[in-house]
Amino acid sequence: MSPAEPLEEDLSGVHCRLTELLSERGMTVTELSAAVGVSIVNLSVLKNDRAKAIRFSTLVAICRALDCEIGELLVLA
Repeated sequence: MSPAEPLEEDLSGVHCRLTELLSERGMTVTELSAAVGVSIVNLSVLKNDRAKAIRFSTLVAICRALDCEIGELLVLA
């Protein structure tokens, strides 16, 4: 990769604050997975800013489980 070529993670410009929100609520990824019906692997992809997209239904389920607003979960990087 050349220095002028951006990293794939830089392309979206969105950071997922899932790690911080889980920590604030004393919840694990495993517990969130069970609560929202999303696999641990998919939550980890989201948590580590590797997701390229997220379904609105998943976003709503995560926000309801974490009792947060979408803007608390997803922020501009």
